[in-house]
Amino acid sequence: MKNIILTLITCCLGVVFAQQNNFQKWRKGVIKDQFVYDSAPFPSCHSATIEDTPSGLVYAFFGGTHERNPDVEIYVSRNVDGKWTAPTSVADGIQKDGTRLPTWNPVLYQVPGGDLLLFYKVGPKPSEWWGVVKKSSDGGKSWSEPTLLPDGILGPIKNKPVLLSNGNLLSPSSTEGNGWNIHLEISADKGKTWRKTPSINRGDNINAIQPSVLDHGKGKLQLLARTRNWAIAESWSYDYGETWTPLQKTTLPNNNSGIDAVTLKDGIHVLIYNHVLPPPEHPKGKRTPLNVSVSKDGINWEAVLILEDSPISQYSYPAVIQSNDGLVHFAYTWRREKMKHVIANPKNFKKRTIKNGVWPAVKGYTLPTEKEYKPEEE
Repeated sequence: MKNIILTLITCCLGVVFAQQNNFQKWRKGVIKDQFVYDSAPFPSCHSATIEDTPSGLVYAFFGGTHERNPDVEIYVSRNVDGKWTAPTSVADGIQKDGTRLPTWNPVLYQVPGGDLLLFYKVGPKPSEWWGVVKKSSDGGKSWSEPTLLPDGILGPIKNKPVLLSNGNLLSPSSTEGNGWNIHLEISADKGKTWRKTPSINRGDNINAIQPSVLDHGKGKLQLLARTRNWAIAESWSYDYGETWTPLQKTTLPNNNSGIDAVTLKDGIHVLIYNHVLPPPEHPKGKRTPLNVSVSKDGINWEAVLILEDSPISQYSYPAVIQSNDGLVHFAYTWRREKMKHVIANPKNFKKRTIKNGVWPAVKGYTLPTEKEYKPEEE
């Protein structure tokens, strides 16, 4: 009987090991995979942002009882000697009259040769929030008092601003008060003053928010965004973001969840998102797996990474940057319980063509299902 039990355990372990080993086929280029913290004074967290500063990497997110709760604050961790510092609260929604509101969606941006900016939102819900910014001159160790952004300026809604070759800082933004609409906010003085573009034409009634901007050079820009339309949406600009083409669907699916993208120094575009096509009856799908694709032209995409593949959702609201050493950094929410950081070398990516929006199959690897991978087995 003991031998039978040992044999069964060995077989089970063999199956698990084989699945994990096959998962490595989707991990080519990954250097480090780590949690930002092991424990924290809050039960829930969400919405990652990460930035490379002269003092090292800085990571921010919001944490509290749960999203929308008035106790939700903005937390920051700094990478010191390869390890993340314990998350520290740097912003809250306490008002002058003592009332308290939740904070939302932090976005970090390092001004070249200047301060580290922390944009975030305060308000009861996305349709009623407003933009706030703080500054740090010491790589996130200390922060200025909060400054309200001008009326009508919300700051980057989820994803980082992009400094263009003409010197303008382009902030991707959106609103949810009167339908979902995208606009851009432009600063000619690296964030001191701002102006906004008109909302982008929604095309065939595309509801899109939380855009990312890809820079194709010489004023040609591409915007990718989350939608309620079962697909990532795109828009193009040929004049440094002043005007944009109507929104249209790409071939890539979207589960009505946040995405992010970045243009690398060599011109390759990197996209992190849930490659999930929701059921036809509802545009909001599960937030797993978490995928990474790359493209030379922003149109034809190749699959390179699966960062998370468990059916135990969610892995979401990601951010991606390239650090000065050329490595790519991914930050994202891990089940609303912890925040994750993954480092990869883009030179080592294994590329597989995405055809007709379908994630390519790899021999010997299948996504785990609930029958194979139960929460209690974690």
